[in-house]
Amino acid sequence: MSQEKQIKSALISVFNKDGLEPIVTSLINHGVTIYSTGGTQKFIESCGAEVIAVDTLTNYPSILGGRVKTLHPKVFGGILSRRAIADDSETLEEFEIPELDLVIVDLYPFEDTVKAGLSHEDIIEKIDIGGISLIRAAAKNYKDVLCVASQEDYKPLLDILQKDTLNTTIEERKSFAVNAFAVSSNYDTLIFSYLNAPKTNHKLRLTENNMMSLRYGENPHQSASFYGNFEDCLKQLHGKDLSYNNLLDIDAAVNLINEFIDEAPTFAILKHNNACGLAQRNTVLEAYKDALAGDPISAFGGILVSNTKIDLETAREINSLFCEVVIAPHFEDEALEILKSKKNRRLLILKQSSFENRLVRTCLNGLLVQDRDNLTDKKEDFKVVTELAPTDQEVEDLVFASKICKHTKSNTIVLAKNKQLLASGTGQTSRVDALKQSIEKAKHFEFDLNGAVMASDAFFPFPDCVEIAHNAGISSVIQPGGSIKDQLSIDYCTENGLSMVMTGKRHFKH
Repeated sequence: MSQEKQIKSALISVFNKDGLEPIVTSLINHGVTIYSTGGTQKFIESCGAEVIAVDTLTNYPSILGGRVKTLHPKVFGGILSRRAIADDSETLEEFEIPELDLVIVDLYPFEDTVKAGLSHEDIIEKIDIGGISLIRAAAKNYKDVLCVASQEDYKPLLDILQKDTLNTTIEERKSFAVNAFAVSSNYDTLIFSYLNAPKTNHKLRLTENNMMSLRYGENPHQSASFYGNFEDCLKQLHGKDLSYNNLLDIDAAVNLINEFIDEAPTFAILKHNNACGLAQRNTVLEAYKDALAGDPISAFGGILVSNTKIDLETAREINSLFCEVVIAPHFEDEALEILKSKKNRRLLILKQSSFENRLVRTCLNGLLVQDRDNLTDKKEDFKVVTELAPTDQEVEDLVFASKICKHTKSNTIVLAKNKQLLASGTGQTSRVDALKQSIEKAKHFEFDLNGAVMASDAFFPFPDCVEIAHNAGISSVIQPGGSIKDQLSIDYCTENGLSMVMTGKRHFKH
């Protein structure tokens, strides 16, 4: 038997009528019998079509305020009947059930209702029952029925309706069915997530419809995609398509600069997810210059991000540096023109500063899920543990350094002075190595470490780090504390004129 099926009848029941008229017109032109309900029926009739009302077919009215309209054997029998099975055909004939070849259904806008902040009762009423049942039935029986469950499928449906015979292939029907089950599974996940807040049920459900294909993954031999609404948080104004590594760096840059929202002009330069330069100044130009001074070598090919508008003077400075991406909440028009002079340079507007609180990553044969580290160390949280307290300037630098430390790969040590990142040791297997790396790097770029502060993402198990820091000129230290040997580091600082504060909060980043 042929795998092609001709569309002779259609059931249409949609909440959103946008894009439906050309489909209805085509069905009219091909003489397709149309069944419908309520507002959809009225819309189709306004397009000039004759419509058989579902309640006429079922001899049963819509009840319970519209909660039950299409849930009836005369509807679902016509969808689920297997055309190749004689018993099914005989059953349809016995009960006068028409075959339904095309089902066009969408779902109540549950997600939009939640986002609109409407009442719980309103949200519950937007949990679709009839629509989701029709979708599942039609998609299940894709061997005989074409299921259209989303406006995204209207264009391919119209392509099919251009055929003289209105025949559909098994491949076409299966493709539409796959899309339909994607719609239904996404819908159910959204409902589960809403009802499961706060998370009393520990089952994990993830869903994402938007996919952006990437040229390749971390390396050219790896395929990759991005799933999410990228344009909700960033708008690309110029440059090449973003790569997998670009996106990881952008994520790190945005999360870092968000620590400085509504503060004085702050500029950061990142490489491989870590800040290699960061400074806060009175103007964005000064902030950029001092961020670049932190490590002008690593800045080559880096990701640049500002917490404020990039002006013409800053753009001129940036333009002399090869960089992959520049991110800011705004660009002056003249600044944009200069930065666009490099055709591949990606320019992004930062639109959104808050993100999903849940972090998910693959691990072994499963997933690891954790809350985002939303804790930012503030001076009110500091516990001075040495006889000498930090000066006001040192306190400001300790807060500054701690923010950078939180967003740097562990083990890490961050050195800062006058709200400028002097150097950091990143991703080291020992804290001592991280400290030595940062000191060596700061000296390489001729920074004066006298009076600088040191931030550590975790406690010091021994006093060796504070001793090395003291010998390099560091005057104040911030760390979470928590080692059984904390007192050794405290005593060294007290005896040698260093101040130290503890926060009680670790900031590992792996």
